[in-house]
Amino acid sequence: MQTSAPTAKASARPAHLGWRLLALLYDTVVSIAILFTISALSLALKPDHQPVQPGSLASYGVFAAIWAGIGLYATASWRRGGQTIGMKPWRLKVVAADGGRPDWRALLIRYAVASLSLGAALLWSLIDRERRGLHDLASGTAFVRLDARPA
Repeated sequence: MQTSAPTAKASARPAHLGWRLLALLYDTVVSIAILFTISALSLALKPDHQPVQPGSLASYGVFAAIWAGIGLYATASWRRGGQTIGMKPWRLKVVAADGGRPDWRALLIRYAVASLSLGAALLWSLIDRERRGLHDLASGTAFVRLDARPA
């Protein structure tokens, strides 16, 4: 008879605003890389290799591409393992309300609300008992900090 070792579920608690901001600081580096890549592609694709004119239709297209690129990075990271690069060192994770893996719809809503609010959605975590931001409430997700594993 073969027995399997019990799997211990990682315990977690709601992450406060300070942890969120530290993760955002790290993820800013990745976001800048995405911004540079999309900007370089926009230069390469133009026949004259000149930057797009501010206020032009092309400038709004580049902006939308940058927003979508950063969104793809964030949502794919959250879907894959619950963490972006900036969240890993701090043991932070995005989970569904039931503690499982969030679906794509929830993650897209989370990104849209967080980014379109220009970060104001984070402030709600200061008054919510469970430290949820408005983007967490809108998407049915939670932002948690995993407890350290015993050595």
